[in-house]
Amino acid sequence: MSLRGVDLMEIPEETARLARAVFPKGCLVMRVRDALGPVFSDADFEELFPVRGRPTVSPARLALVSVLQFAEGLTDRQAAHAVRSRLDWKYALSLELADTGFDFSVLSEFRARLVDGEAGQMVFDAVLRAAGEAGLVKAGKRQRTDATHVLAATRDLNRLEFVVETLRAALNQVAEEAGDWLMTVSPPEWFDRYSARPEDSRFASRWAARVEHADQCGTDGMMLLKAVWSAVSPPTLQSLPAVEFLRQTWVQQFHQVDGAMRWRGTKDLPPGLIRLRTPYEPEARTGSKRDLGWSGYKVHLSETCEPDAPHLITHIRTTPAPVNDVLVLEDTHTALAERGLLPDEHLVDAGYIDAEQIHHARRDHDIELVGPVKSTTVKGQATGDVFDNTHFAIDWGQRQAVCPGGQTSVVWREAQSQWDAPVTRVRFAARHCDPCELRTSCTSSRTGRNLTLRPKTEHDILQQARTEQDTDHWRRRYGHRAGVEGTISQGVQAFGLRRPRYRGLDKTRLQHHFTGAAINFARVDAWLTGRPLAKTRVSPFAALRPTG
Repeated sequence: MSLRGVDLMEIPEETARLARAVFPKGCLVMRVRDALGPVFSDADFEELFPVRGRPTVSPARLALVSVLQFAEGLTDRQAAHAVRSRLDWKYALSLELADTGFDFSVLSEFRARLVDGEAGQMVFDAVLRAAGEAGLVKAGKRQRTDATHVLAATRDLNRLEFVVETLRAALNQVAEEAGDWLMTVSPPEWFDRYSARPEDSRFASRWAARVEHADQCGTDGMMLLKAVWSAVSPPTLQSLPAVEFLRQTWVQQFHQVDGAMRWRGTKDLPPGLIRLRTPYEPEARTGSKRDLGWSGYKVHLSETCEPDAPHLITHIRTTPAPVNDVLVLEDTHTALAERGLLPDEHLVDAGYIDAEQIHHARRDHDIELVGPVKSTTVKGQATGDVFDNTHFAIDWGQRQAVCPGGQTSVVWREAQSQWDAPVTRVRFAARHCDPCELRTSCTSSRTGRNLTLRPKTEHDILQQARTEQDTDHWRRRYGHRAGVEGTISQGVQAFGLRRPRYRGLDKTRLQHHFTGAAINFARVDAWLTGRPLAKTRVSPFAALRPTG
């Protein structure tokens, strides 16, 4: 297919006349088109299409259809039917009334091009750019960020189901590629063990029996891998995706003990960032937050939050589930800088903030990062006092610290934290701590009190932040962050943010870019029609809670 540019600026006269007659007060699709213009241009997508070939459907129209599809929760067939039959969509797409649209399969082909070209963000950015040109979003003032979990499109499996299904998936793929060869290496009992899905089987309830079942599966899987890598096997089998996934899974889930395959203990498994979870979505990982655990991904949303403009999403980022929130912040600020939408004040929760992030945000982007920093407290054993780092006088020039009891540290050395960050280790002598009357409020260690200090700039930032966040002024300032939870609720309930339609990180990321653009369409329309923000819902019983 080749790209043939289409001008979407002018809406056909008859289409515009009839649409305004049928919708005299307008509708979401028409109002957004009038406010933002055509939004997309074919030139934006020219790198995704070859110069020669048969003409393709306008990618600018396909991009707008994709956003409208997610705005209304339509399937590909329903979206293609809307292009053919709906007057408001023809108005937004600058189509003649008699235009017959396109086959629904074109939408999946277009998404594949966006994924292959890593161009999904281009769609989201185009909507933001159009909103900026309309004066609906601009740099400065406040923005807020939060994240929510995203469930993989595949069923979650426990460990025993996972290894059984992984071996079964490999056997099925090998059977399709070389069924006659597989018959020569498969013991008869394999057909009883791996013909049916594991959820259709009844595993033993006793843990010892389940471990024995897993060990047997590990032995069978290793037998298959040795057969595949033997000199007499078809050479194409080693490159099959399911076989490679089986090999990686067996490295993670099993080890050899006295020549036999044994299931690894829970503490011997790899970290969640690389641990495989299902053979049908290899990029899905296991994440946890407080008491919640899930397999899939995590999506981070940033939005404006000023009362004199619509609250539009300015950045959306999808990551594997175990990625810490704090690792996403710098990428968020860099992306906002590229769009010219950096805020003056960025409101985040404790997962995103630390002294290093506050320092870098100020130094690199002139952003005031606002959020609760973690405290380092040591609870007293006898009194209610707490002596954290703020109670110690730090003399960076003399490389020493003075405790609340007036004693000077005896050790000051540079070191690395467990995350390879530079820190300073400070220790007070036991001979000074043991007779001190403040000892029970300071430390229970027999070797004396120890301090771990950040570099001076970050240390000063932490001290100031911990002092400020105990004030009413800071609480009122930070209170504006709570509204981002309503955005996540809207994304989950109205736009399917937490339920991917497709498998894989790249396709899920593309869906979230479409979803972010769709949410912005809905919010622009709400702003144009004067629809107020919904109030926080409080149940009748909760409203009866006594004050104080």
